[in-house]
Amino acid sequence: MELIFEISKPGRSTADIPTSDVPAVNIDDAIGNKYLRDELDLPEVAEIDLIRHYTNLSRRNFGVDLGFYPLGSCTMKYNPKVNENVAAFPGFTGLHPYAADEFAQGNLQLIYEMQKYLCGIFGMAEFTLQPAAGAHGELTGVMMIKKYFEKKGQQRRIILIPDAAHGTNPASGALCGFDVVELRSNSDGGVDIEHLQSLMTEEVAALMLTNPNTLGLFERNIEKVAQIVHCKGGLLYGDGANANAFMGKTRPGDLGFDVIQLNLHKTFSTPHGGGGPGSGPVGVSKALVDFLPVPRIVKKDDKYHWSENFPDTIGRVRSFYGNFNVIVKAYTYIRSLGAEGLKRATEMAVLNANYIKERLKPYFDLP
Repeated sequence: MELIFEISKPGRSTADIPTSDVPAVNIDDAIGNKYLRDELDLPEVAEIDLIRHYTNLSRRNFGVDLGFYPLGSCTMKYNPKVNENVAAFPGFTGLHPYAADEFAQGNLQLIYEMQKYLCGIFGMAEFTLQPAAGAHGELTGVMMIKKYFEKKGQQRRIILIPDAAHGTNPASGALCGFDVVELRSNSDGGVDIEHLQSLMTEEVAALMLTNPNTLGLFERNIEKVAQIVHCKGGLLYGDGANANAFMGKTRPGDLGFDVIQLNLHKTFSTPHGGGGPGSGPVGVSKALVDFLPVPRIVKKDDKYHWSENFPDTIGRVRSFYGNFNVIVKAYTYIRSLGAEGLKRATEMAVLNANYIKERLKPYFDLP
């Protein structure tokens, strides 16, 4: 396919500009020769050629609207068009993030309610929606874990990470100054309990665990894993990359997780990558609420406002208040499906995954 520069013809134009009554200015005189380089090689094409060129390019793309879209462990789901319509409401797109609270009550209410929805779905005490993506959420969670132990006067230096973990897990631990120690998987693809028991000491701050893991396997011994970690005073971190496999069926908070990070751009149907940006909310148990990033939304007398009056916070983790437009789309998805719809989406996702697994058994060594 030709480049736009290759179909360019001198003198062609996509628009006719009316004759101006403003006197023309010679660019050489206005700027000066020493600041000028070559002529700009901008393509000159007719409007119809421009439309055809970019329409043909768009038909070469592949995305969730065209078919199954696996991206590592991040298989994308369909992005409902109603989400896009709602997110385009002028009240959402036209408000500056730093507008005074009294002018942003509807938007603040949406963020507040979204946090409460996520708390209910995943069994956590509080959520922050500030992190901009999954890995950013990981980093935020690990920063809170570090602050938690600093507050307790404990200098724990190790984070355990399974050998099947996503690569951003060890990166997040290392960025926060922890030593990352690998935890082996057993023959079934789950956590090697004996190895965990041997590694779990009072120097370990946390175990970062994705459940289901990157192999798509649910950790059957999760309650035992949580018990081992907590018995030594450690925390259990949950990477919610695969939350689409348990949303509405079980809750990480009920299984013993102290921190969980989500990906709204996967589990809750918002666009990913080039269609993004992402959003990586982080939920915590009661023990870690004080360390959430600021500002946080406070509801008082049926009014919502931002507050930074939390002395133990890890501080800000980004500008503004998260990727708000993504939050709107995920909020719309939750409100559209409701509790039963979210549960049904999970059931169908697990059914589809097992169907694919059965079809692959002749070609791979699968448990």
